[in-house]
Amino acid sequence: MDISRRTLLGSAAAAAATAALPAPPATAGGHRTTLWDEFTARPFTHPQIPYVGRAGCRRGPRPTGRLPVIDAVRAHGARADGRTDSAPAINRAIEAAGRRGGGIVTLPPGTFRIDDVIRIGRDNVVLRGAGSGRTKLLATKHLTELIGPYGSRYGGDKSAWSWTGGLIWLCPTARYDSLVAAIRSKHWPFEGWTGNKRNEWRTLTAVRPARRGDWTVKVADTSRLRPGTLVLLQLADDKDHTLLQHMAGGGPGPASYTWDGRAKLNSFVPYEWPVRIVRIKGREVTFERPLPLDVRPEWDPRLTTHVPALTGAGVEGLTIEAVKTPQSPHLHDKGYNGVLLQCAYDCWVRDVVARHVDNGIGLTASSSCTVSNTRVAGRGSHHPYFCREGAHDNLFEDFVIERRSVPAPPDTILHGINVENLSSYNVWSRGRMEMGTFDSHRGMPFANVRTEIVVDNTGRHGGDLRAGPLFGARFTHWNIRVTNGRAGMVKIDGLAPYSVTAGISPVREFGQIDKPDFAGDLHSRLVAYGHPEAVRPRNLYEAQRRLRP
Repeated sequence: MDISRRTLLGSAAAAAATAALPAPPATAGGHRTTLWDEFTARPFTHPQIPYVGRAGCRRGPRPTGRLPVIDAVRAHGARADGRTDSAPAINRAIEAAGRRGGGIVTLPPGTFRIDDVIRIGRDNVVLRGAGSGRTKLLATKHLTELIGPYGSRYGGDKSAWSWTGGLIWLCPTARYDSLVAAIRSKHWPFEGWTGNKRNEWRTLTAVRPARRGDWTVKVADTSRLRPGTLVLLQLADDKDHTLLQHMAGGGPGPASYTWDGRAKLNSFVPYEWPVRIVRIKGREVTFERPLPLDVRPEWDPRLTTHVPALTGAGVEGLTIEAVKTPQSPHLHDKGYNGVLLQCAYDCWVRDVVARHVDNGIGLTASSSCTVSNTRVAGRGSHHPYFCREGAHDNLFEDFVIERRSVPAPPDTILHGINVENLSSYNVWSRGRMEMGTFDSHRGMPFANVRTEIVVDNTGRHGGDLRAGPLFGARFTHWNIRVTNGRAGMVKIDGLAPYSVTAGISPVREFGQIDKPDFAGDLHSRLVAYGHPEAVRPRNLYEAQRRLRP
């Protein structure tokens, strides 16, 4: 099957690929269409494949010449000797760049010891090393020591450092300060866009009914809206949980699911989707990407304010390495964590290695960010990559999870590329996973894409049953090679509603813990099974990015 726009008509490869696919629905003219052609006919409303062509950072880093450059060594006294604590100097340089309205803080080759969190809290600040193989930050302390124990807001003796926080932490300054204060007072916070208690917002306007895939909505009042500003679309649920059913694709299966009693899942509602306004005309508001869900009156749709976002910030060209200690027992991580983006929008991590970490590179309540050319390495980690607490429209590309350098200690767990907590429209592209799995971690993430990945499928998914289903609607796995032949969490046609599993290598079930959450027909599709070399386009995200809205 050649389902790209660069056709291979008449070639043997195209003929073999077409034969590998079931016959899709006929077009109006009576001709059969490929899956890609079927998608391009309705890219923003396809029932099983999400539109992710606008995932990732849209603004990107500004050219170096347009931002002041601050040498953290010469200007602030950082020392690349591996012995002197350089965290104060690096943080002074970052703060100086922030006060100027942005800047690039540079670190030359060498090893910089850090005994504190490196914090980026202001817009347009970039921390740039000389390359991940040349500049190293050696972290000697963990987050429990630096900030304090962090318990779960849902009870138990778990450490929340097992799934959030970073020794390089990109988060708006006020938001970071409020989080740290709450943790130290043991008032375990919500971590997202509306504050520790989810009450730091005000309504800007009500939103009229609209459909998933619409780029423009009508609102009741535009007087408090401005082009270029970032707003939250908030959707609440009703007593029958029809919003959650909609996220799962609707129909008898989601309708019969027991949504009540899922305390964690219901705490993630209202669904909060950050998006930038592009244009306002009369009462019509156009966004920079299409609506992720229907907008219905019963869900009290509104545009709201949010805590200030971090934008235009990044980390580039360095290794964050923790002192080498054994991996902690499951859910008791101390917080030797790599990089975290939190309440960030249009930010990035590029050419970064996280080594000997509990958790590698993650996004908590961040959207429209790109993590590219990164690697998680060393003694093994709990979550090499994580994407949670309502993280949307992000891109992870050219990523590697290296095989652990030492055997796993008892009672530890390895996940892989994690997504959870109603996170949606995120992409994992061009990855190599020497261990781990496709960790949909409950909390019903939906409309996420994994494409062009090679995985030795050795991890296991996580998640509390109180957090609800593993999958919502429109998960797509496209061109996936499984080197050990294990099906779990990769072949999802029997697990995920309204999903597509296209072009995965032959797999079989062993070591499975994943089970379907919804009864009946899942309306899923299995395409080009056993033939990843046949599926076209090879990379679903890149093909979508080339489409013109």
